[in-house]
Amino acid sequence: MKKKRYRPNVAAVILSSVYPRTCEIFIANRVDMKDQVWQFPQGGIDEGETPEEALFRELKEEIGTDEVEIIAQYPDWLSYDFPNRVSRKMYPYDGQKQRYFLVKLKPDAVINLETEDPEFVEYKYVSYDKILKNISYMKKPIYKKVLDYFKKEGYIS
Repeated sequence: MKKKRYRPNVAAVILSSVYPRTCEIFIANRVDMKDQVWQFPQGGIDEGETPEEALFRELKEEIGTDEVEIIAQYPDWLSYDFPNRVSRKMYPYDGQKQRYFLVKLKPDAVINLETEDPEFVEYKYVSYDKILKNISYMKKPIYKKVLDYFKKEGYIS
C-alpha cells in the first residue's frame, strides 16, 4: 500500500470582533460547489512559509482581511483524505494535514469576499451549538475535534 501524501494547510476558526461578549464563529459558503458547503477559511502553506504566515496570507486572499489576533492554536496537525471528486484536482495529494488557529477579528476588520480569486459567495456567524449543522459531512469530525478542544480550554462557549 502506498504512503499517503498530505498537503500542509492552515485553517482559521474566526471569532467575531465582539468576542468574548458574544461567541460567534465565522463560516463561509464555497463558490465552487453546487450545494451549499460551509467551512472555515483555509489554504495551503507555501514552501518556506510558517503556518502563521500562511494563515495571514490565506485570510487576506479568501476573506479580504488579515486583521485578526491569534488567540490559540490546536496543538496537533489534523489530517483528512479528499473525497474522490476532489482528489484528481489536488493531485499528487491524497488529502490535507492542517494546523488550526483560533483568531478574533479586530474591531476595524472588514470582510470582503470579492477577492482576486473568490472562494466564497457568502458568510455568516453562528453559535458553537449550531456550527456543525452547517458544515459538510467531510469536515465534521475534524471541526468537532477542534471546536471541542477550544471549548474545553475555555476559549469558546
